[in-house]
Amino acid sequence: MTTATLTRSARPDGEGSVQVKLDPSMKIEGAKVFAIYGKGGIGKSTTSSNLSVAFSKLGKRVLQIGCDPKHDSTYTLTKKLVPTVIDALEQVDFHAEELRVEDFVYEGYNGVMCVEAGGPPAGTGCGGYVVGQTVKLLKEHHLLEDTDVVIFDVLGDVVCGGFAAPLQHADRALIITANDFDSIFAMNRILGAIRAKAKNYDVRLGGCIANRSDETDQIDKFNERVGLKTMARFPSLDVIRRSRLQKSTLFEMEDSPELAAVQKEYMRLASVLWAGVSPLEVTPVKDRDIFDLLGFE
Repeated sequence: MTTATLTRSARPDGEGSVQVKLDPSMKIEGAKVFAIYGKGGIGKSTTSSNLSVAFSKLGKRVLQIGCDPKHDSTYTLTKKLVPTVIDALEQVDFHAEELRVEDFVYEGYNGVMCVEAGGPPAGTGCGGYVVGQTVKLLKEHHLLEDTDVVIFDVLGDVVCGGFAAPLQHADRALIITANDFDSIFAMNRILGAIRAKAKNYDVRLGGCIANRSDETDQIDKFNERVGLKTMARFPSLDVIRRSRLQKSTLFEMEDSPELAAVQKEYMRLASVLWAGVSPLEVTPVKDRDIFDLLGFE
């Protein structure tokens, strides 16, 4: 991990953390920054991409950063798997000064700018380093100066220090969940990661987004217990599944009443987030307590 990007913290970055503190020069300024978390496979990339489009339709300049080695966060925006920042750096033997903007930034649907951070080979590095290098490149090329909204789409339910790194840059963290035990269990652990980062950084919890959920009774029960709020709900619809198969955002799919309702919900969510949401103070529960809370006997 380069000292040009990160420096050791004088105090722990969250209890038990071995992470390093963000270099103040790498702070993203002038844009609203959101970090999207949630259980693996819950639909973070679909949610992030459609939220990016909704912001762009509000007239905002949007940058979406995929933080998964799978590098498919921006797939429906660009219609392809774009090369990652790590791919680009490897091409120039990690001499970052040789990179051009077009080597790692791609324009997607409705002008959304797309970056895939990528990741180190399995078992060999830290995702936090990759996120740090991505932000550093964006800063060096002055790309963040012309951006209104930055969305980090973060790998699965991994809440180790490396993949909690986007929380160092974000203003608000949002959690994607479904109305089931595994999703809520992951959400509870992510709440702990956000609380840890909030001790030293500006990031605060914005709320959760119910995805693929026709009902929200389990989410509601959990939210009431920990002090969380649901900001939006997207039902389990086949058109959402098909949009990814067709390399399309929901704003490009053939019109239908149910699709119009989903698009309207995304536009409402983007408007609420742009206007600003009050931070939530939540208290995660012990892992075992979730079993009791959600009805396991």
